[in-house]
Amino acid sequence: MNFTYPKNEKLKSKITIGLLFSEGKSVSKYPLRLVYYSGKLSDKEKIKMGVSVSKKNFKRAVDRNYYKRILRETYRLNKHILIDNLDKPYAFMLFYQTKDRLSYEEINTKTIQLFEKFLIQTGKNTTPSDKNELKPE
Repeated sequence: MNFTYPKNEKLKSKITIGLLFSEGKSVSKYPLRLVYYSGKLSDKEKIKMGVSVSKKNFKRAVDRNYYKRILRETYRLNKHILIDNLDKPYAFMLFYQTKDRLSYEEINTKTIQLFEKFLIQTGKNTTPSDKNELKPE
């Protein structure tokens, strides 16, 4: 399992970011939102990921950078959920959309739920997570 976030996975292309906002679709799991676009990407990577925290919600750059670090870390540790189930390249942008100051554990849990919701929405996931599924007695 490769738990890295290399430079070639980072979303930097202005063209791709523009496509994300003009043609992309989104999925949300409070307080996170994932905007995705499936199309031709410049590199041979399966995923391009970017993160964003609104200046409207966090005025101080220190706070915005803290939450961006947390979003990148939760992506890095849970990207296997996406990579194992994707068959074509995707560009993603992950947004933190609240003024609430959630802990790392809460954001990590929400990130996992968001990735699973994305897979269900795109029809890629056939087995739901064990912890989200109710088991008959």
